[in-house]
Amino acid sequence: MQVPVQVSFHGCDHSDALEDDITQHAKKIEEYYGRITSCRVVVEAPHKSQTKGKLYHINIDLSIPGVGHAVINDRGNNPAHEDVYVATRDAFKAIETQIKKMVGKRRDEQRRKPDREIGA
Repeated sequence: MQVPVQVSFHGCDHSDALEDDITQHAKKIEEYYGRITSCRVVVEAPHKSQTKGKLYHINIDLSIPGVGHAVINDRGNNPAHEDVYVATRDAFKAIETQIKKMVGKRRDEQRRKPDREIGA
């Protein structure tokens, strides 16, 4: 990875294990879609709600040349997101899905371009 993943923690303590997990998710995306030029991840633990447990929010801002800029702001109500690792996994799945759509759209656009005439 050319640029290290920037991980921030808001409302929760720093975790080296979680930071390593996030880095591994980013490396997996980089293996399939090329070099990542920037990757910022924010792990947020909002105040505890009376009706819901403490649901973690994961925000990912990722850029890949030729693909574009993908942003996920996971503020879902999935009760499984009481586990920060599950929330992280789901956020990276969502960003990977977004990147796949961007790559597919770009390939479709390239296929539709008319070929240039030779010698014109």
